[in-house]
Amino acid sequence: MNLDIDRQHIWHPYTSITEPGPIFPVASAEGVMLTLDDGRQLIDGMSSWWCMLHGYNDSTLNQAIIDQTQKMSHVMFGGLTHEPAIKLAEKLVNITPAPLQHVFFSDSGSVSVEVSIKMALQYWHAQNKPEKKRLLSHSCGYHGDTFAAMSVCDPITGMHHLFSDLLMPQLFAEPPQCRFDEEWDEKYIADFKEKISAHHHELAAVIIEPIVQAAGGMRFYSPKYLQRVRELCDEFNVLLIIDEIATNFGRTGELFGCHHADISPDIMCLGKALTGGYMTLAATLCTDKVGQIICSGEAGVLMHGPTFMANPLACAVANASIDLLLNSPWQKRITSIQSQLTEELSECKNWPHIADVRVLGAIGVIELKQAVDMNVIQPQFVDQGVWIRPFGKLVYIMPPFIIKPEELSRLTQGMKTVINSIK
Repeated sequence: MNLDIDRQHIWHPYTSITEPGPIFPVASAEGVMLTLDDGRQLIDGMSSWWCMLHGYNDSTLNQAIIDQTQKMSHVMFGGLTHEPAIKLAEKLVNITPAPLQHVFFSDSGSVSVEVSIKMALQYWHAQNKPEKKRLLSHSCGYHGDTFAAMSVCDPITGMHHLFSDLLMPQLFAEPPQCRFDEEWDEKYIADFKEKISAHHHELAAVIIEPIVQAAGGMRFYSPKYLQRVRELCDEFNVLLIIDEIATNFGRTGELFGCHHADISPDIMCLGKALTGGYMTLAATLCTDKVGQIICSGEAGVLMHGPTFMANPLACAVANASIDLLLNSPWQKRITSIQSQLTEELSECKNWPHIADVRVLGAIGVIELKQAVDMNVIQPQFVDQGVWIRPFGKLVYIMPPFIIKPEELSRLTQGMKTVINSIK
């Protein structure tokens, strides 16, 4: 594999082309294992950025794509439809919280967030309330890298402050301070309540990540907080957008993060694991009320239409992935992963250079007191035979659900060995 060509011509995510840092060529992948071009094998602790639920090269998902290629790899979705999209929409409506009824397919998680924001803005414009055009989000939140999505990410630490003068001005409440299993106190919702109370007249929607603030800090918060957000959105007549892109399809121990709080949003964003990691696909769901009001407005339609919307290959493999998940003992697997992560990472809590250790579902996080040097720490993980990609102060894993206990132990041991070496 010619890495010189890669270095000369490929721009990797969040990477400098003048000082690109180490990069590792992958020759193949099977199960939870990545095989590098030089023959080394790494246990994937990242599920390829949280999407590869069933591991790599799964025969069922492979076959779904092969079968679909014999019929139709792509067709425009304007004025046409097809069976994979119809089946997928039906599945998503059936498994997401009622009363979500309408599904808009797109290409990626960031675009699904863009669509959700357009939905919220058109919803109020159709009711002759164009002043309701801002969004309330959380500090330490992350919702994607496109422009509207960037505007609702953390304005200081959210990787997008360079664009702050160009982004839509949004409002931010302090991040939830209550841990997932902490006893509830109304003080935790006070700042959010103050913000929505003071600005509801100009707010189109609240957009938050349910239970887990993922790329913004891997913070796990109380389901009661999410319940109170839903109640306050209802009280102040503000739409609630739930960004489930990182939390959907079982990652937190429930099928969707909002299931922990037993609430339903007005709009929901799905992505990442929607196809089991095989192809890029996302979806934005909304209630019938939201859809009807949007379509009663000036435009009469939702103003969005991606070229590869509802790609048949992606929809076919998404159907197969959801069936594979729901027909598996996924909850038992997640419970086992959570128990093992809790046990094997617990010793790190006492290390002097560790700020926190936290586990929820199939997510394990070690937070250091100082940020790590990616160029130094990444090769050390590879030397341990594991693929773990930290950011900032966070060393975390989100393994595929099919991981075996001995493979998970190798991941946690690799985490501990490398982290202990940099104290």
